[in-house]
Amino acid sequence: MKSTGVVRRVDDLGRIVIPKEIRRTLRIRDGESLEIFVDREMIALKKFSKMTDMDEISKQLVDIVNTVIHQNVFITDRDNFIAGSGDLRKKYLGKPISKSLELIMKERKTIVEHSLHSIELCDSVSENYAYVICPVIMNGDAIGLVLIVSDNSDIGQVEEKMADVVSKFLGKHIEE
Repeated sequence: MKSTGVVRRVDDLGRIVIPKEIRRTLRIRDGESLEIFVDREMIALKKFSKMTDMDEISKQLVDIVNTVIHQNVFITDRDNFIAGSGDLRKKYLGKPISKSLELIMKERKTIVEHSLHSIELCDSVSENYAYVICPVIMNGDAIGLVLIVSDNSDIGQVEEKMADVVSKFLGKHIEE
């Protein structure tokens, strides 16, 4: 772990302020939850994602959906691609999602592009894909996305329904 050189004083309520530049770099938003870890005399903060608990089931889901529809399938949390299956898996898995995907998530709408269309999945990388992007909603909050992506224009109703089923399953499963 590297030092930032930033020193902060704990106030009388036990609070510290995380500098804006660090919050921006780590994409920590106002009101977002942080998980606290303690190791001897060290405290570490990590962004908390309800989708992290879904890692294993997300990996299984994308593999099953890929086997059925033979398309690239991805699941994101609010920040990163956390599960993927298909030819594009290595290109995006573990990478941060783009501002465009963050906006789609925030709008809580399913987006479908049946033919090849330019989209930025990771920051500063626009590619031509046909796609369906469906938000994962839990208790009214968008906590991730399900993406089915094709590098040829064959996204149809099956892919739309599949993305919807996966997103609803994840949202419901996390609520329980």
